[in-house]
Amino acid sequence: MKMKNKARLICQVSAAAALVLAGNAMADEAFSSDSKWMTGDWGGERTKLIEQGIDIKMDYVGEVGGNLHGGFNDDKTARYADQFGLGAALDLEKLFGWDNTQAKIQLTNRNGENISNDRIGDPRAGTLSSSQEVFGRGHMVRLTQLWIQHQFFDNKLDVKAGYFGEGEDFNTFPCEFQNLAFCGSQVGNWATNVWFNWPVSQAAIRVKYNINDELYAQIGAYNQNPSQLEHGNGFKLSGSGTAGTVLPVELVWSPKVNSLPGEYRIGYYKSTAPADDVLKDDNGQDAATTGKPFRVHDSKHGYWFVAQQQLTTHNGDASRGLNIAANATFHDKDTNVVDNYQSLMFVYKGPFDARPKDDVGIGFARIHVNDDVKKNAELTNAANGVSDFDNPLFSPIRETEYNYEINYGFHVTNWLTVRPNLQYVTHPGGVDEVDNALVAGLKIQSVF
Repeated sequence: MKMKNKARLICQVSAAAALVLAGNAMADEAFSSDSKWMTGDWGGERTKLIEQGIDIKMDYVGEVGGNLHGGFNDDKTARYADQFGLGAALDLEKLFGWDNTQAKIQLTNRNGENISNDRIGDPRAGTLSSSQEVFGRGHMVRLTQLWIQHQFFDNKLDVKAGYFGEGEDFNTFPCEFQNLAFCGSQVGNWATNVWFNWPVSQAAIRVKYNINDELYAQIGAYNQNPSQLEHGNGFKLSGSGTAGTVLPVELVWSPKVNSLPGEYRIGYYKSTAPADDVLKDDNGQDAATTGKPFRVHDSKHGYWFVAQQQLTTHNGDASRGLNIAANATFHDKDTNVVDNYQSLMFVYKGPFDARPKDDVGIGFARIHVNDDVKKNAELTNAANGVSDFDNPLFSPIRETEYNYEINYGFHVTNWLTVRPNLQYVTHPGGVDEVDNALVAGLKIQSVF
């Protein structure tokens, strides 16, 4: 979507909201700090729509990243990336009398550039994480969600089908940071060319069974179609280009520890699509040396752990207090660039009585590149007769990247959060020759 068209759409939505607001001064007004939405309750019409089963979703995420020090290129600049979302959550029981049935449609539009690509990381290797998590998947409008969901047997069995991504239900994780290593489903960040995170959708079905109030198990099947990543295919619904199926399974436990909520996930995924070996050819020799194509495996796999737990309250207020979270993923060493990842995060919600809805967070992450990928790069350089890191033909040797972030989330209003942050990246891209980098970030989240 071009910027002029986007601006025109926003103006039209704002003008319509203003006309509705004029009809009812009792409803939350536009830009009211107490309203859930920037455009207000549209003179009460928005609440009426929700009561009828239509919840309109409009939101914005904008992220700025600036390289303060270090990195591959210390020519200081700042980059901006954003995402606009428009959709609707539908209660089909209210709308059509279909018991225990919901549906959702969501469009997203991303724009901008990323500071990590050429300032923080060596462009030959990039970075493993990203200092602006909202960047990626093309400057285009995408159909991100189009699904229907129904509960059976007194809500014991939950089935969801349509178009959506794995990270919406499996390996889910909140996004209270700006660095990608602490934000959203981590399997999708490191499972190379397999698991496509938001905003990409795939034909999918997910079946969940609630074992009891604290424990459920789920399994899914997702069409693995790399062509959906291509520019112009944001609304592609056909199966042409299908490479295989991603099959995740997961067990989720949500206990109360000292009366405080927690969530613990353990899961496994398998992709049935062919996957290239990262080192060997069909004869088991090093492909970089023989010059033969890499061996093709008939699948790839991995598994994950996620833990989230509130540890304390703030003066007895359970909406405030210290929360801890940890992530770990492990991947097929024959076929995946990253073989393991771990992170640890602390978020304190409501740190000050004068700012009870603010939060402060700190995170640490480690991303390790498969040793076979490192060996392949070494063999490639030897085969090309290149040993000088500054030679454009040199393939950088990647090992381990570390990411750190500290941030403060200003809950300016119920519809606006502004989150300044500082990030530190050690060995960007896992390349020791690249200087450690300090990045200043600013994340803005708003609900229209």
